[in-house]
Order: sequence, then structure tokens, then C-alpha cells
Amino acid sequence: MAVHRCLKGGFELADGVDRLMRGPVKRHSSYHVYMLRCADGMYYTGYTHNLEARLKLHNSGNGAKSLLWKGKLPVELVYAKEYRYYMNAIKGERGLKKLRKRQKEILIQAYARIHEAIAV
Repeated sequence: MAVHRCLKGGFELADGVDRLMRGPVKRHSSYHVYMLRCADGMYYTGYTHNLEARLKLHNSGNGAKSLLWKGKLPVELVYAKEYRYYMNAIKGERGLKKLRKRQKEILIQAYARIHEAIAV
């Protein structure tokens, strides 16, 4: 097991090999796990600290996975859950990605019913 010490901007491993990292994770007040329904009926799941900006980015067709969105726009936000901690959001996203399509649809229907009841 390699012993390492933390350096600014990366790690130095005991064997002298440096591995760069993005740097420390910036702490935000909350994180969101979300699910989008694409125009072709598929579901996309992700997480972000700024849900509104991420939704605009997806609908613009830009971003890290821009080729993924070809023929799938516009997208509609159908589920969102807020988390206080980054790691909990990642775990929540992984859990949603493991669901089958029918399970996602049941979750989305329940989510919509709850938000309709709150809006009344």
C-alpha cells in the first residue's frame, strides 16, 4: 500500500510519482440529483450543485457530453432531490441509475403527485 502525503493541487506518492488532481472539492450549500426525460423517451440521471444552470446547459446541447444530446432535445426535468453532502448526492445518483425504466417511471409519478399536492 502506497503511503502518500497531500500537496497543494495533487498527491505525492511514496514512490515519487506525482498524480495531479483537480484540487480540493469546493463546498456548496447543497447538491441535487436529477432525472431528465429526453425527447426520445429516454431518461438521463445526473447530479449538480446548480440545478437551474445545469438544465439550461442540457437544453442548449452544450457541455461535457454534448454528442449524447443529439436528437434528444428538449429535455424535461421530471425528478430532483436535494442533498446536503456531495458524497450522498453521488450515492443517490448511482442508486437512480441502477433502477429499471419502469421503476424510474413509478418514482417520477410519485414525485409528481407529491409536488402537485404541495402546489394546491
